[in-house]
Amino acid sequence: MKTILIDDEPLAIGRLKRLLGKYDDFEIIDEAKNGQEGLEKIEFHQPDVIFLDIEMPLMTGFEMLARLEFMPLVVFATAYDQYAIRAFEENSIDYLLKPIEADRLEKTVEKLRKLNENSTNTSMNSSLLKLIEQFKPKKEIHSISVKSGEKILFIPLNEISFFEAEDKYVFMNTTEGKQYLTNYTIAALEEKLPENFVRVSRSSIVNSLLIKELQKYFSGKYLVIMRDLKTSKIETGSTYGDNLKKLMEI
Repeated sequence: MKTILIDDEPLAIGRLKRLLGKYDDFEIIDEAKNGQEGLEKIEFHQPDVIFLDIEMPLMTGFEMLARLEFMPLVVFATAYDQYAIRAFEENSIDYLLKPIEADRLEKTVEKLRKLNENSTNTSMNSSLLKLIEQFKPKKEIHSISVKSGEKILFIPLNEISFFEAEDKYVFMNTTEGKQYLTNYTIAALEEKLPENFVRVSRSSIVNSLLIKELQKYFSGKYLVIMRDLKTSKIETGSTYGDNLKKLMEI
């Protein structure tokens, strides 16, 4: 497997080269000391696998991956276990904690052999993109702007009860029972809003901080009762019930 090592620490690069040198599986074709170099060398060489540090100058490992057009197999090598090791496991992406141990690397090599034999990295790449999105920092927002006649109003997030799509339109509903037309799709709002806003169906996103109660409904669904002036009721979708239950720790 054509391999590139990307790390800003020369000692870490050296150790990894020595450990990988015991295997015939890897041809180390290049090295990079930061994310920018890594980006350029991956696009040029199109390697089979990269060993990638996360915290590096110029751009992090995640930022580098997000810019790639060609996606190789990725093994993260990091000293920072706060980077949600569970997330790496759940997304079927391997990781090595520094200092890298030979017996742990052996397991990584076995995994890479199996993945390489499959001749396709589609599922691996899909998992990797999900992981990148998970760690991509979200811009903090405090309000949503809407038009009201000739005015543009800025509605604070804590005054928004829920969003609901009707046909091609998405309406924002406030705690005071007012409704405003937005310029966003439900999917765009799901990406833009903070974590307390939860998508409970294909057409609805609710402010979980304003949920008054949940009532069991038909076919495993729930009715979400909101703590707003209208005591609004939103029906959950069958595929979103688990998401809501997990959030509310039911």
